[in-house]
Amino acid sequence: MTLTLTDRTRRTDHATDQAADQNVAPEAVPAQAPDPAPGRAASREADGLAVASFVLGLVGLLAFNLLLGPTAIVMALLSLARRTRRPGRAYLGLALGVADLVVLAVLVTVNGTVAWNLGA
Repeated sequence: MTLTLTDRTRRTDHATDQAADQNVAPEAVPAQAPDPAPGRAASREADGLAVASFVLGLVGLLAFNLLLGPTAIVMALLSLARRTRRPGRAYLGLALGVADLVVLAVLVTVNGTVAWNLGA
């Protein structure tokens, strides 16, 4: 992309007008570069939530299912609402979070406790 003299003049005039509106020198007005990927940070955060929900749901099957199950469900729903690029992991995290709660319900019903009992 090449800039012609008129493009440079327009940019300089715009900076001068902006500086005049704010009563500052034209050199003090910072050049605003366009953001190359406006949704990249939000997408990265949503992807992280999807992976975290999957991991928490998986770990919740073995321990702390009362805490990790609902956390995995909430994180999966948040990542899906934020349009993650990893919806498969988000859905797996959601399913594992629900499975955590099912395991908890079975443990409470069968053993009367919220802990695994490996002994007879």
